[in-house]
Amino acid sequence: MTGQRLKVKALLIDLDGTLVDITEALVEAAKQALTTIGFHQVNPQIGVEIARQLQSNLPFDNLLHESGIVGAEKQEFFTAYLDAFHDLTLKKAKSIPNVQATLHTLSKHLPLALVTRRDVSQKQLIKELQSLRFISYFKAILTSQDVTQPQPSPEILLKAAQELRIPIEECAVVTDSIVDIQAGKAAGVQTIAVLTGLFSRKELEKWKPNFVIENINYLPNLLDGFSEKDSR
Repeated sequence: MTGQRLKVKALLIDLDGTLVDITEALVEAAKQALTTIGFHQVNPQIGVEIARQLQSNLPFDNLLHESGIVGAEKQEFFTAYLDAFHDLTLKKAKSIPNVQATLHTLSKHLPLALVTRRDVSQKQLIKELQSLRFISYFKAILTSQDVTQPQPSPEILLKAAQELRIPIEECAVVTDSIVDIQAGKAAGVQTIAVLTGLFSRKELEKWKPNFVIENINYLPNLLDGFSEKDSR
């Protein structure tokens, strides 16, 4: 990557699709939820499509309706799906290759905050981050339970910057999701999209992030103050 490097004083980093691959957890969560409501004939890949809708801040009712999941079964399925997903991530979420080394490099230069739209407690998330060996790299950790409005509201980004004691305009958000790009734009931060999540380059570029990189391991090469040996 060539050209002028990005100058920031902190990074606000998404979890799912940015640091970990959650595809297996999404499919298994849908499978369990479908079993709960007795819809064994529905393809559990619907779990990935629901996540894409959620990460786009779009309704997913039509997806369920097309599969015959309506009425009370719709809410029962969704509740079971979310509960199963949050339980499964501890075992099924897999680190993006080389991400631990990249987090180590980034954290030597900049304070990092983890910001996730997951509706889980910090206690539960910290357990997962400890299992992934990510916990030591983050000076702040925030979930949807720490704010009144999740992304695309900028609230979680503003709160993360406040906890890091860095002006929000001197931060950048790193994410694979559309709602985080929208939140970043609303917060006035630089937005860096990665292609390791549920969206294609074309889908992400539609929302005009400031940068698009293949994965987070390319991030040191984009940032000012990092040497060639820091870049992957």
